[in-house]
Amino acid sequence: MDKKIRIGITGYGNLGKGVEAAIKQNHDLELVAVFSRRDPASVGVKDPNIKVLPISEAENYKNDIDVMILCGGSATDLPEQGPAFATHFNTIDSYDTHAKIPAYFATMNQAAKSSGKTSIISVGWDPGMFSMNRLLGEAILPVGETYTFWGKGLSQGHSDAVRRVDGVKAAVQYTIPIEEAVNRVRNGENPELSTKEKHLRECFVVAEEGADKSKIEETIKTMPHYFSDYQTKVNFITEEELHANHSKMMHGGFVIRSGETGSGNNQIVEYSLKLDSNPEYTASVLTAYARAAYKMNQEGQAGAKTVFDVPIGHLSPKSPAQLRKELL
Repeated sequence: MDKKIRIGITGYGNLGKGVEAAIKQNHDLELVAVFSRRDPASVGVKDPNIKVLPISEAENYKNDIDVMILCGGSATDLPEQGPAFATHFNTIDSYDTHAKIPAYFATMNQAAKSSGKTSIISVGWDPGMFSMNRLLGEAILPVGETYTFWGKGLSQGHSDAVRRVDGVKAAVQYTIPIEEAVNRVRNGENPELSTKEKHLRECFVVAEEGADKSKIEETIKTMPHYFSDYQTKVNFITEEELHANHSKMMHGGFVIRSGETGSGNNQIVEYSLKLDSNPEYTASVLTAYARAAYKMNQEGQAGAKTVFDVPIGHLSPKSPAQLRKELL
């Protein structure tokens, strides 16, 4: 592809920074501008040649940007920003509130179809890469069970949800697989596991001065879609402890399909990730799918899409002939 795909970034937190870094590693992409709700002068992008503009000015760039990568949070940002941007841009986002994905898809589909744009939603490693591996496992081994384990690692979406609780100044949340459950699955036992039997969620919270800690803990533990179905532990710490002990963003996890073929032959397929930087890996997935969104829109495929709808070859900058020769 001779013409570079022009990318915009909305939101410049850890995920937005990761997207900027990922674009630099892809020769067929170029970053046009970063849009932020913060004062542009306070947003320190790595490349000083990149424009930083108020988010209110994004619409003025609809003819200069091929794909807008939305780097806001799923709790409150994307439900508002997603459909708003889909009326002007092809978009990619990492919406990860699993239970609400069907409703979010419907909203995004209406917005994108009405504007002739392509919006790929819920892109990342889960939802995203793990979703694809769950589908592959079920399709290839229809008799069996699929198990998804996350962690141990810092969850961006869940940490963001905790930080939005009244009285919380700062916070991180770790997802921790329960080892006994993992071992039973890898042994081919195909156990029936409840949500609480598979994972522990541990929060480290810096409370605002004078905040009601018991109320904060109760709000976190009863939060639907995030914590209410899990074993959840809430630890209150100082801001100094948070910075000293919880500044890294490592994560990972695995999808296991344990199935049976023929006359009782056990087949176990596992896909795993071990990530030094959760946001940078997620950003790299978003960036690859930005390429796919551009290609699909050029083909006239308007509306909302998920990773299930995207031809895997569209993720690569290589031609179909190159892919057949080099990777098939």
